[in-house]
Amino acid sequence: MAVCEILSVGTEILLGDILNTNTRFLSEELAKLGISVLRHTTVGDNPERLREAASTALGRSDIVIATGGLGPTADDITREICCDAFGFELVVDEEIVEDIRSYFRRKGTDMPETNLRQAYVPVGGAVFRNENGTAPGLGMKKNGKCLVILPGPPYEMAPMYKKSVVPFIKEYAGGIIASHTVRTMKIGESAMAEICADMLEKANPTVAPYAKMGEALLRVTAKADSEEAAEEMCKPVIEEIKRRLGGYVYGIDSENIEGRVVELLKKNKLSIATAESCTAGYIPKRITDVPGASSVFEYGAVTYSNAAKEKVLGVKHSTLEEFGAVSSETALEMAAGIRRISGADIGISVTGIAGPESDESGKPAGLIYVAIDAEDYSECEKVETARNDREYNRYVSASRALNLVRIYIEQKRG
Repeated sequence: MAVCEILSVGTEILLGDILNTNTRFLSEELAKLGISVLRHTTVGDNPERLREAASTALGRSDIVIATGGLGPTADDITREICCDAFGFELVVDEEIVEDIRSYFRRKGTDMPETNLRQAYVPVGGAVFRNENGTAPGLGMKKNGKCLVILPGPPYEMAPMYKKSVVPFIKEYAGGIIASHTVRTMKIGESAMAEICADMLEKANPTVAPYAKMGEALLRVTAKADSEEAAEEMCKPVIEEIKRRLGGYVYGIDSENIEGRVVELLKKNKLSIATAESCTAGYIPKRITDVPGASSVFEYGAVTYSNAAKEKVLGVKHSTLEEFGAVSSETALEMAAGIRRISGADIGISVTGIAGPESDESGKPAGLIYVAIDAEDYSECEKVETARNDREYNRYVSASRALNLVRIYIEQKRG
């Protein structure tokens, strides 16, 4: 089986100025080809260190894919250093020169002469046209090794990889891999893994647990000679996981809980409205991040103060006096209030202590109540994260509120 190393180039990555999403994309895509990624290496814009990293990677891996450092400025050194390390001479490609000039003409500006650096390509190598920028990608093969150099911006790199790189590295593929993710909520990673312990020992398909913020996931991966065969191997394993985990499972290959909720709302022709305190508009933001959410999202209200909860949502003053703003009673009245004033089919609410500190009454950070109200259903759930992380608490409580919607629709509407 061919092994690959991904080499990410850029001082801005090392400094944390940008999030490196390229390695995740490439790792997932390479796995589909049966190519194992054994290392992710990140190096700054330093000629000596980049040369050492490239030479080391080429010495221990069958395939090296480098991203970044193909721009026109002096610190964009990936092309020159990596090609030299692999023993390939660079020459100007006049077709690339014209491509770059055309790109700037379409923008209505003159091409800076420094951009001509991007027209250098390796003698005997492959050139991958860039349909979304000026820097072409490059591919080289020698002595059983393969070096691919791609631009850093994901919107340039990803389509170039799919269109040009996959055919270029196809000979290194080691069978076809199918992979699916079972996503769960309200169960921890260790508890989930314990329920599915015997399945985690499988060799093919493999079942691997991992955790994300407020969720636990199982990735099922099968390898076979064809995509159809790999998919058939995954199916019974996924069905058994669903049987064992039951209602904890909210989706197979769903990108996130909000995507699943919008899907269910559309399918059942239902609308939703939100009332929030500690999450302060986080739920509508996540809902409307999903394309097409405008057909199901009605209204959102952020009511931080008790006065706003009373005036806008109709929460009873006596409820706030007796139970406080952070309580199941207040959460339920908030959900009912937002459903009433918006006319939506479903109202959901969140009220709690996001943190990082406890409130003046001593209620701890991470104590949150989420509630749902519908014509034939009302439910409140207490969330206790035991964490002082404000962002974590807001994200998890928003997820749990959305999960209440998912459970309601699946149980009541199908």
